[in-house]
Amino acid sequence: MQGHARDATAAGHGVRTAHADSHAGIDPVPPLTRAEREAIEDHHLAPGATRSLGAGHRALEEEPDPARTCFERDRDRILHGTTAFRRLAGKTQVFVFPEDHQRTRLTHALEVAQVATSIARACRLNVALADAIALGHDCGHGPGGHASEDAFSLYVEGGYDHAVWGADVVLSPLNLCVETLDGIRNHSWSRPAPSTPEGEVVSWADRIAYVCHDFEDAVHVGIVSPDDLPELVRERCGDTRRSQLGAFIGAVVDATTTSGTIGMAEPMAEALAAFRRFNYENIYMRPESVAQANLVIDVLRNLVEYYADLPEPLPLDGFDTVSRIGRPPGSPEALWEAVTYVGGMTDRYAFSHAVELLGWDRSRLPLGIDLRGLV
Repeated sequence: MQGHARDATAAGHGVRTAHADSHAGIDPVPPLTRAEREAIEDHHLAPGATRSLGAGHRALEEEPDPARTCFERDRDRILHGTTAFRRLAGKTQVFVFPEDHQRTRLTHALEVAQVATSIARACRLNVALADAIALGHDCGHGPGGHASEDAFSLYVEGGYDHAVWGADVVLSPLNLCVETLDGIRNHSWSRPAPSTPEGEVVSWADRIAYVCHDFEDAVHVGIVSPDDLPELVRERCGDTRRSQLGAFIGAVVDATTTSGTIGMAEPMAEALAAFRRFNYENIYMRPESVAQANLVIDVLRNLVEYYADLPEPLPLDGFDTVSRIGRPPGSPEALWEAVTYVGGMTDRYAFSHAVELLGWDRSRLPLGIDLRGLV
């Protein structure tokens, strides 16, 4: 009877369905408002978890969304409101211009979000906030991976830190909540601790995700083998990404829910640290990787200096370039603008412009760069 009533109601109101034979549905109910959802969230979250209720503090005050919580709104803005997130698909994780199966900065961000939300959900933390921080955490990365930080630091007072740059420059036009920006700004372990437990979760999720998936990518191309892992790592978390992720995620959940501190018990923390050291020694710092990083630094610095010497402002997405008309070429303002522009490029775009504008020798480009159709 209810099904027939639903069909009749839908037909009477001219509701169009996705399929000609659609039959799934619900009895009519009023939608949950943001205020109602905030109340439900407040009831279910653990003490100390970040509530959406009373949050939503932004640099520019805005009216709350009628349906979404403030952190859900931030997540949506990162996904839909900035080209920086989409361009992560063309930016290096470990391998410049990766093959189809290898990670990019975008797939890394998605895997960090999965790890972070799994931990947050199990620990009764704010899943939407953890998701927003995780998706936005690497939007400040330039092309060519961490080598871009070394390249750009020459031109940025205090050095170029992708976490700080992402929060304070790249994502600033989105007017995100202070809690979201704090988590992005401080997700790196070298930074001050985030102010929220969700930010702490993302710090762990980032390290867990990249240690596991970078190793898997390196195994796939034959750089290392699962048998090469230290015995400590294999004993405590196995030699496949599935077992490793399960072990590390479970370790954070167990430690957090029993102690109230976002972290890992020493045995598993020791295994993660040993795993990371192994990756640094055998993947990130191998001679081929260092040579690749040096090439990236050389290309990016030449591009920054080329664009800083141009007399007109650059087309920076989301920035007021009109206010910088007339800035002296080569000035600190011009260099900041050039770093912002080059930092937003994908690997392919940056290297194609090095060839086109600087006459860069194609044979000196990192292996695998495909410039067809661009220059």
